[in-house]
Amino acid sequence: MSKEKSNFEHKIMDWAGVPKDVEPGVPVLTVTGRTDLCLENYKGILEYTDSLIRIKIRGGQICIAGSHLQIRSYTGEEMIISGTVDMIEYMGQKERKDA
Repeated sequence: MSKEKSNFEHKIMDWAGVPKDVEPGVPVLTVTGRTDLCLENYKGILEYTDSLIRIKIRGGQICIAGSHLQIRSYTGEEMIISGTVDMIEYMGQKERKDA
């Protein structure tokens, strides 16, 4: 999808009052306390250890740091992570400048 089409779709959805979590492909992260989280609409797993999980999402990645982290289950749309979560960091994708 071109960037112009994507921006147009976002503007239309904003104008129509569509909630962000209903927009197709937008990552949705639900955190319960410090021990469980559910991530919907992810693209892939970039790194997975018991202290760090990096997940590719549309527009960047999400890093989850802690201890005893484990991916309890995952499907093509949803991932359940448990363990002691110390940090959740969103890292946006840096735009490339073509020479």
